[in-house]
Amino acid sequence: MKKNNLIYWISTSVIFLFDGVLTALTSQSEMAKEGIRQLGYPAYFGVALAVFHVAGALVLIIPKIPARVKEWAYAGFAFDFIFAFISNWAVAGFNTTLLFPVIILAILIVSYISYHKKISMEPGLGRREILA
Repeated sequence: MKKNNLIYWISTSVIFLFDGVLTALTSQSEMAKEGIRQLGYPAYFGVALAVFHVAGALVLIIPKIPARVKEWAYAGFAFDFIFAFISNWAVAGFNTTLLFPVIILAILIVSYISYHKKISMEPGLGRREILA
């Protein structure tokens, strides 16, 4: 149980730092704005993406958030990383920048699996109560 808890907190903290803290600090930089423009998205999309990244990261890291809400955050991040991969591939072709969203998606999957192991081990909680 301790090993799973450690894996959960490390993987979730990486997601929080990458998608919460880093996004909050850099989303309005010229480099970030240019990246959104190069992918063909309007400027407001970058702002909306930053808001959802920070909100989703907070949902994942705060322990008292209900499991159903965390499920939505995990799903949102999974879609985001998959579409980041697709967008970069469509614009720049196959190159090393495609690895970044895939690596972060892999870390997200580790966080998701360890989260479910963690909540399934909590005393008194069955599967139905967890997602109710």
